[in-house]
Amino acid sequence: MAPPPTHDTRKSTTTRRSLLTGIAALSVPAAAGCSRVATASGSASGTRGGDLLSRLRAQGVVRLGIAGEIPFGYIDKNGNLTGEAPELAKVVFRRLGIDRVQPVPTEFGSLIPGLNSQQFDVVSAGMYVNPERCRQVIFADPDYRMLDSFVVRKGNPKGLHDYRDVVEKKAKFATGTGYAEIQYAVEAGYPQSDILIVPDQVAGLNAVEAGRADVFAGTAVTTREVVKKSRTAEATKPFAPLVNGTPHVDGGAFAFRRTETRLRDAFNAELKKLRANGELLRILRPFGFTKAEMTDMTAKELCRG
Repeated sequence: MAPPPTHDTRKSTTTRRSLLTGIAALSVPAAAGCSRVATASGSASGTRGGDLLSRLRAQGVVRLGIAGEIPFGYIDKNGNLTGEAPELAKVVFRRLGIDRVQPVPTEFGSLIPGLNSQQFDVVSAGMYVNPERCRQVIFADPDYRMLDSFVVRKGNPKGLHDYRDVVEKKAKFATGTGYAEIQYAVEAGYPQSDILIVPDQVAGLNAVEAGRADVFAGTAVTTREVVKKSRTAEATKPFAPLVNGTPHVDGGAFAFRRTETRLRDAFNAELKKLRANGELLRILRPFGFTKAEMTDMTAKELCRG
């Protein structure tokens, strides 16, 4: 989820991953009665490191900004909140003394504006950590690392294995709204105006199957999951996109308002324990994550770019 550099570098969507994190927030759906909670969970007072953690413990619920992207954070067919980030959030926040999580769905590009305008408390969408986003929010350390992959027609008739192939073979390229893959393609030389932007990976798969695109770019987890039921499309082998000529591996993490360092640090402490005892992988595995996606990268190093 899935989560681009200056145009913001998914999964972030995704990555993800977002070209759109700097734009004004779209209206964010809120559960009934949330307006009062939003005020109660506003920006930090003068408390050093923010007082949101204390207030969340008092009210017993944390509002999670999600972008409806499988497998990162979404509402399933039964109306339940799930995905790698929300399931991790349930465990971590319970350990922090907050028993309930409440989803607030929005567009991926509206996650950071929505967080900073206090429409929810935390971004729980597998968002990629990059320098542009680090100027707007603070991140926990990544809970996963991620390579890119393509959805292509069965047999990969155009031989598309990375962004350079897409450019050289003049393939019709698609990716998701706000995905980091937008910038990776542009950096490889693909005209941004020619990119087909679709809402999500399902729409991307449909575009490839219908011939409107030769390739859809997303995270390795996203692409391998979405093609499972397709008879005409497949996912390519994961690869590291080039950033400034160097292979780049993304990391996805939870995002917090810049004032809330106390909450971020408490989250990091619990995340570190889950990583050390192997529980993190057990939580993420049902969503297609493997040992290859586990990481010890830090937000600090990813914020440096």
